[in-house]
Amino acid sequence: MISRIPCLRGSTARSLKNSPFLSKLGGFYCHTSQATSVQQQACDSFPHMEDEYADVDWDNLGFGLIRTDYMYVMKSLEDGTYKEGKISRYGNVELSPSAGVLNYGQGLFEGLKAHRNETGGLFLFRPDQNAIRMRVGAERMCMPAPSVDQFVDAVTQIAIANKRWVPPPGKGSLYIRPLLIGSGAILGLAPAPEYTFLIYASPVSNYFKEGSKPLNLYVEHEYDRASRGGTGGVKTISNYAPVLKAVTRAKSRGFSDVLYLDSVDKKYIEEVASCNIFVVKVANPSIKVFRFIEILQSRSDIHEWINPTPKPNVICQQDRVISTPTAMGTILSGITRKSVIEIACDLGYQVQERAIPVEELMQADEVFCTGTAVVVASVGSATYKGNRVEFRTDADSVCRKLCTTLVEIQTGLIEDKFGWVVEI
Repeated sequence: MISRIPCLRGSTARSLKNSPFLSKLGGFYCHTSQATSVQQQACDSFPHMEDEYADVDWDNLGFGLIRTDYMYVMKSLEDGTYKEGKISRYGNVELSPSAGVLNYGQGLFEGLKAHRNETGGLFLFRPDQNAIRMRVGAERMCMPAPSVDQFVDAVTQIAIANKRWVPPPGKGSLYIRPLLIGSGAILGLAPAPEYTFLIYASPVSNYFKEGSKPLNLYVEHEYDRASRGGTGGVKTISNYAPVLKAVTRAKSRGFSDVLYLDSVDKKYIEEVASCNIFVVKVANPSIKVFRFIEILQSRSDIHEWINPTPKPNVICQQDRVISTPTAMGTILSGITRKSVIEIACDLGYQVQERAIPVEELMQADEVFCTGTAVVVASVGSATYKGNRVEFRTDADSVCRKLCTTLVEIQTGLIEDKFGWVVEI
């Protein structure tokens, strides 16, 4: 029997099934037996709620925007808190020409997915971590953010409202995109006077055009992605337009994506434009390896991710060491990255977070990427200054084992002993 743990950690550690807002949703979407006139009016306003699936070619689903039925909108108050948001029909958003997000790039976004299991149930994966990361990023960008509970509740509402757009099991997932933008009008350089929290969603499958085939990375040594003291470690919208030139150039040459080096020495690998990176090497028994697990530290009502504390890895069941660049402010601390580290440690692998010279990448046995969109994707080759090397991508690879375990947890196929999955 499959064991599932619909659990959230921290301030959201409560059952969503007993949440007052879900009771409201039950009436709002006509899932209760009480057919009041108000409930009937709500159902008339949301006519597609009872449709099992939207009209989509699920077998040819890629990673592109497909317009779904509903989005979520919530505005900030003068004191920086947020009033109750609402579900509305998907549509355009009206902004002042002098909105903070348009003039000064004051905006953040998140990405997470809803999966469907064989019985039709929906699963969210670690939405509280997205909420925490948005709050950390909002502090860096001088923006008030929704509480963790508000964030998770809003994401859950969107998943339920757009349920018919969640692909059948094994066909993909519903990608959910929360946005936090400075919507208030501002002329001088200063934080916006008002903020809007938006969520929309789209069904997706594989992020890369290669599908599940190994990626072909280009190691970028001309352009930088982020600098020390900048915003590379938070998910601000201003991080992404600057990578487009390098990515477009690389893709025109047949590469899947770009791997960036550090901006100071141009010596250490940092992250791919759209995901984090891991390097696998056969272990040297003469080297003492440490097992790293990322932790959270509370600071008032905001949680701050800090560098992991090394702990001796006393159980070494594998002969391969998994290494990933340390998240030191220039690298986004991905939620899939964090999850893969924990899964790898649990499986007995030796895991390191450290500075990785590009020369070590070129001598690796195996390389893979992680991210909400890409999940866990194997890298077949990397090219650096004209030198191309290939990596292991067979069925017994570390990447394949970690990807299988992660996806089976996300879709409820195996026990979620970490308490990551939220069943709604």
